[in-house]
This record gives sequence, C-alpha cells and structure tokens, in this order.
Amino acid sequence: MIWDTHTGECLHTLTHAHIVRAVAFPSQPRPQLIATGGFEKKLRIFDLSSSTSASSTSSSPTSPNGAGPSTSIPSYEIGPGVHGGPIKSVIWSTDLNILITAADDKIVRWWDLRARSPAATYELEGYPGTCELDSLSSKPSLSIAAGKSAYFFSGTQPGQLLKKITTPKDISAVALHAEQRKFITGSAGDTWVRVFDFDSESELEVQKGHHGPIWTISFSPDGKLYATGSEDGTVKLWKFGSDPYGLWR
Repeated sequence: MIWDTHTGECLHTLTHAHIVRAVAFPSQPRPQLIATGGFEKKLRIFDLSSSTSASSTSSSPTSPNGAGPSTSIPSYEIGPGVHGGPIKSVIWSTDLNILITAADDKIVRWWDLRARSPAATYELEGYPGTCELDSLSSKPSLSIAAGKSAYFFSGTQPGQLLKKITTPKDISAVALHAEQRKFITGSAGDTWVRVFDFDSESELEVQKGHHGPIWTISFSPDGKLYATGSEDGTVKLWKFGSDPYGLWR
C-alpha cells in the first residue's frame, strides 16, 4: 500500500501474488515511480503518476476492509525469470537509470532500466542481509552484509567492488560512514553491535544493550548517530564518535 505521510490516507494498493520484501522510490518528483520485489522473484516498476482511479466507497483508511482506493496502475517487469530466489532488497541508484537488487540466489544485480537487463552482477558468498546506499556522502557507496563478509561497492559505478571485509561472525546488517572510515555491523547470531575500522579491518568497539538479533543499522543524515533495530522489539540510538551530541557527553 502507498500512504500519504501527511494525512495517513491510503492512496494506492499494489497487488502482488506473494510476499513483498522490498520497495524503493527514485529521488525524483516526476514521474512518480516505485519498484517492488519479493517472493515472486520479480522486479516490478509501477508508474503512480499514470494511475486512474475507479469509483470506490471504501477509499478511507478507516474503512472496514482497509483496501484503499480502487486504482489501475500501469506496471512492467524488469528481467523476467532472471532472479533465482526471492528478492531481499531493491535500491534505486544515484543514477536513476540504475536499479539494484539483491536476491537469495546470492547475486547482486545492477539493472540498466533503459536496456531492461543487468549492467553488472556480483555473486556473494552468503545470503544477503541489509543493503544500504549511502547517497549523502561525497563518494556514495553501497554496503551489503552477506555471510561473514561486508561488501562495499561504488555507489556510482555498477558492480565496482571497493572492498570486501570478512569478520569472525555472520553479519546480518552493515552500515558504512565513509568520511570517518568506519563501519558498523550487527548479527543474527548474537546481540552485540560492533564498530570496525574500514582501513585496518580491526574491531574498535562493542556496544551491548540489545536482547535479540540485530537486523538493521543506519546512520543519521549528519553521521553523528546510528540506529540499530533488533528482534527484541527495540530501536536503539548510539552516539558515533567522541564529540558531545545533545545530552550525550
């Protein structure tokens, strides 16, 4: 479902035949597109700008069925039959002609939307965990967790691996702070958050506080905080670096 963030109204319902695991918007106002992927093993793009509403008496988000407005939204599939497993992540690149997918066939694909075919591929050594594009940095990068390794790719050059770092434990989540040359990992196998030096690959800090596996990590836009989300039902904010931040000293 597509929601209006100001009113809470359900604007569109995009029906799929199986579980949807990932969605992505491009950083452009028009045309208003959304890409989806999941257990269908299909990468689909919907053009929300071209939707046509049909008459419906149940368009309110408070309606009993909660289905939202009845709409017809044009869509098309990119690379039919190519993904060999459920799609775990979909990311729109800084180049809006490139869409990135990571699937359970352990392959990362950079799709050229003009050709509707992969511009580059990379085979991971494990099932993908988080895939995060740092588009705020002066040198954008793509961070992927898979198996015991963190993969760091160029955010502008499809398929260009900058560095692969192998850790002692399986990691489910990773986030890179390019300016500080440090990255954060979380694991499905324990409850600790680890900070590593990107260049020396050494472990610098261990943060304890979660009581369940850690599935997602993200830096704040200013890079001074990072957030971790855990199976224990909590999101924790951690101060990054030694400088004071708000009430933190």
